[in-house]
Amino acid sequence: MIEALAFDLDGTLVDSEELHRRAFNQAFQEFDLGWNWGPGLYAELLAVSGGAARIAHYLDCLALSPAEKTELRRLVPALHRAKTRIFGELLAAGSARPRAGVARLLRAARAAGVRVGVVASSAAANAWPLVTAALGPELATAVAALVSAEQVARRKPAPDLYELALATLRVPARSCVAFEDSANGVAAAKAVGVYTVATPSRWTIGQDFAAADLLIPSLGDPDIPLGPEAERALGAPWLDLPLLRRRLAASRPVAASSSVQPT
Repeated sequence: MIEALAFDLDGTLVDSEELHRRAFNQAFQEFDLGWNWGPGLYAELLAVSGGAARIAHYLDCLALSPAEKTELRRLVPALHRAKTRIFGELLAAGSARPRAGVARLLRAARAAGVRVGVVASSAAANAWPLVTAALGPELATAVAALVSAEQVARRKPAPDLYELALATLRVPARSCVAFEDSANGVAAAKAVGVYTVATPSRWTIGQDFAAADLLIPSLGDPDIPLGPEAERALGAPWLDLPLLRRRLAASRPVAASSSVQPT
């Protein structure tokens, strides 16, 4: 039985990474740093969870003297605040949309009494506005809980965010399904024993998703089906709640009894 769905936010619930990339670059311009994160570089930097940590990691990789790096590290909090502000301005412009199938699955979950959580690697200041902008105020009410990076000691791939999400949603791991677009996210969900669906984005398509229970390009929709190859593997043109229940049930070991014989 599925009691909860837990969605990663950036790249999974909504393809927001291009907005984040633009916000980072505009913040760098405001500080006259001369940095520019192109799409290829940004895809590599997404291996680091969290915006401030991403800036610090990039800074550590630059060919600078220790003194220069120490000076620039002092700017990281202010840089991240500027990036957060700019990201909010981009959201207000109406650029965020949910990925294919997300809105459909959220409506089905709400109708079925399945709780929905958002497990965000970003700060809450970014997360709630993004959820509302992508889903709209009415569908955003389907989200029963949001956990974010500042609430835990460790980011993904550590399991902390999922441990908190399960406690907040008040459901056991065996009754929850997670949706992630990154290898770090899959590792975090699997570390607590949650069935995990990977839907890579254009930013994470090259990562290793071997640990995921199900790997598909997206959740699919009647007007945006998965495509022939994914449809053959899934047995359907999109992922819905009944199919997800069957997949989850099939992934669980069946206890041996007099009426159930091992095959």
